[in-house]
Amino acid sequence: MRLDRREIRDLLVAWLALGLAFAFFFERVRPNTIVPFLLSPAFVSAMVVSLLTVGVGFLLHELAHKVVAIHFDQWARFQADYGMLLVAIAGGLAGIVFAAPGAVYHRGQLTNRQHGLIALAGPVTNLALAALFVPVSLFAPLLGSRGVTINLLLAAFNLLPIGALDGATVRDWNTAVYVLAFVPSLLLAIWAIFGF
Repeated sequence: MRLDRREIRDLLVAWLALGLAFAFFFERVRPNTIVPFLLSPAFVSAMVVSLLTVGVGFLLHELAHKVVAIHFDQWARFQADYGMLLVAIAGGLAGIVFAAPGAVYHRGQLTNRQHGLIALAGPVTNLALAALFVPVSLFAPLLGSRGVTINLLLAAFNLLPIGALDGATVRDWNTAVYVLAFVPSLLLAIWAIFGF
C-alpha cells in the first residue's frame, strides 16, 4: 500500500485536527480559554490521549477501507475535508462532538459484496481497536477507557444505515451481515457509554 505526499498530508492534518477538536471537547475548553489551555501542560496530555484514541481510531478506520479496496484492485486514496475539520474543531470548543474528517475514495469495478466488505472494514477495525484498548485500561485507565469508548462509538456510528456512512453500504449488500455487525456494535457502544 502506497501513500502519496498529498494523502500523507491529508491524513496527518486530519489526525491533528481531530486530536485538537477532541482535546478541546474532553477538557471543556471554551473560546475565551483557548490561549491559556494551549500554553498549559493539560494541553499536551489532552492532545496525546486524543491522538492515541480518536486519532488512531480514525486513521486505522480509513486505512482499513483503503487496504481492502486495494485488495480488490481499486485505486484508493484518503482525502481530507478541510471544511469539516474546521467544523470539528469549532464543535469541540462548543462542547459538541461531530467529526467527518474525510473519506477514502476508490475507483474500479466492484461487486456489491466487495463494496460491502470495503465499507465493513472500517467499523470492524474500530471494534478490534476497542478490544486492544481493554488491557491498556488496566495500567493507563484514562487512555484505555477512552480508547475503548471512542472506538466502540466510531464503529456503531459508522454502521448507522444512513447517507454515506458505512452501514448503508453494508446493509445494501447484505442485510444479515449488516445486522450481525450493527446490533453488537450498538450494544457495545451503549455499554461503553453507561457501563465501562
